[in-house]
Amino acid sequence: MNHNVATWDRALRALAGAAMLVAAVVTPFSLAVRLLAFGGMGLYMLATALAGSCLGYTLMGKSTPCPLHPRGGAT
Repeated sequence: MNHNVATWDRALRALAGAAMLVAAVVTPFSLAVRLLAFGGMGLYMLATALAGSCLGYTLMGKSTPCPLHPRGGAT
């Protein structure tokens, strides 16, 4: 599996995932909405942060680490 999520993106995903899991516990919505919307998306965000690969990015052909300009190389 190719890594297509940069370090800064992984950190933001981890924070967003943790916030969504907290929201799944404390929001006054029904249990189904909390589990499906907040819980499911929170788990997905945490999983992509830990794995370093995002299925959505893969389907769109996007990558946050820039493969066209390697560090230290001439352009």
